[in-house]
Amino acid sequence: MQVQKGPQLSSSLSEINVTPLVDVMLVLLIIFMITAPMMQSGITVNLPSAETKTNPSSGGLVLTITKDHYIYMDNNIINLYLLEPRIKNYFFNKNKKIVFIKADKDVSYGYVISVMDILKKAGVETVGMIVDQKEVK
Repeated sequence: MQVQKGPQLSSSLSEINVTPLVDVMLVLLIIFMITAPMMQSGITVNLPSAETKTNPSSGGLVLTITKDHYIYMDNNIINLYLLEPRIKNYFFNKNKKIVFIKADKDVSYGYVISVMDILKKAGVETVGMIVDQKEVK
């Protein structure tokens, strides 16, 4: 009598090798840690130049106006028509209401004046302009 053997079950080891995965993840982590600070860019504004340089004092709000007429307040875009309530809300419980405007040199004078008018309507006491210093020859 011949005994037939049934299909043999081979138990192969099927585990995931995590060492290459950890190596790849560590390399990616290092790459992101190095490149993340370089990727943070501010709002690009080509400031006009003057002989005297002005720096905003502490406690003042800086509004940035780009050449495309975008207004930034704390790196958030604000519509011109919503600027007055946002300024009133920002200075609600503050004593000194000081705003510095950092406007691109290609922005029209009339647009900057309309922003300044809205700031005055919102109760801002002092409005300053931020410029670059001219190079002395």
